[in-house]
Amino acid sequence: MGEHPSPGPAVAAGAEAERIEELGPEADERPPVAPEDCDPGNTGYISSGKFRSLLESHSSKLDPHKREVLLALADSHADGQICYQDFVNLMSNKRSNSFRQAILQGNRRLCSKALLEEKGLNLSQRLIRHVAYETLPREIDRKWYYDSYTCCPPPWFMITVTLLEVAFFLYNGVSLDQFVLQVTHPRYLQNALVYHPQLRAQAWRYLTYIFMHAGIEHLGLNVVLQLLVGVPLEMVHGATRIGLVYVAGVVAGSLAVSVADMTAPVVGSSGGVYALVSAHLANIVMNWSGMKCQFKLLRMGVALICMSMEFGRAVWLRFHPSAYPPCPHPSFVAHLGGVAVGITLGVVVLRNYEQRLQDQSLWWIFVAMYTIFVLFAVFWNIFAYTLLDLKLPPPP
Repeated sequence: MGEHPSPGPAVAAGAEAERIEELGPEADERPPVAPEDCDPGNTGYISSGKFRSLLESHSSKLDPHKREVLLALADSHADGQICYQDFVNLMSNKRSNSFRQAILQGNRRLCSKALLEEKGLNLSQRLIRHVAYETLPREIDRKWYYDSYTCCPPPWFMITVTLLEVAFFLYNGVSLDQFVLQVTHPRYLQNALVYHPQLRAQAWRYLTYIFMHAGIEHLGLNVVLQLLVGVPLEMVHGATRIGLVYVAGVVAGSLAVSVADMTAPVVGSSGGVYALVSAHLANIVMNWSGMKCQFKLLRMGVALICMSMEFGRAVWLRFHPSAYPPCPHPSFVAHLGGVAVGITLGVVVLRNYEQRLQDQSLWWIFVAMYTIFVLFAVFWNIFAYTLLDLKLPPPP
């Protein structure tokens, strides 16, 4: 963007207070009109009528999606005044809270064809459009995403985690000379990554257990779910948000086991996977009418069947006679911890596309609930095992 004179003290103060948020890299487009043409009095505002006439006269220079959003912005201002900085923000791929609100109000006046109806897209454009319709319930957000997504950075978090899980599984398979139901091997629990109740003081085990899976069937279901669901979610919401939900589900899973199934070990990434999948499914249900993706019921049914199969396998394994008594097989409670995170913290994260979570009251409520649970579980691990005089299995 080129340099623009200050839009006035009131507007400058508002912009300073709102801390404009980046949506992506700086756009190469520049405003098609100079600020002195829009706002000769340097007030920071221009009339809606002049704004519309300028847009129509320069429409060929604008991206069609941005033109539609700007026209919606013009229609949304009943007072006939538009902040010039909002125009600059859009052309820079930036949105402030006030601008975002204006766009949401103007969304009702967007009468052009939906993104789904556009023809002549190449393969990558169709993929991005498909992801937008799979994850976002509002047309305006779909167009924002489609217009601003650059695949830089790519969805590296879910891909990296998946590759690490597969690599550790293959290494353990070769080391143990067993790939099906590795968990039944007598040396399986000796791995330093597994969460074991006798070794719960080793804090890294509450997280690293995701790299150990009970067998190829366990790994396969988790990998399929986290790639089919996690990668598109990361493409839309970014690695930070999706990583937050995933890690929160993983930690909640192991802590839930340490509280509710105190004698059992934990393996597998199901806590993180279930957090993502349950958050996504809950988001679809809550925004059912706005989700225009095809085969919604079929997709939800397949996801629920896969989750049920994985959970049923975990319950069966937990109560199956152990291969290394007196220590039981790994617990299934981590799945439930992941679901709890998904339908609370995860739903808020996925619902607020490109909006600052710190501005959401519900976000802070669920963060407080999660923090209280973690603190409770930590103190439970320190004191409850001794107070209950619980007999734990010997260390591996």
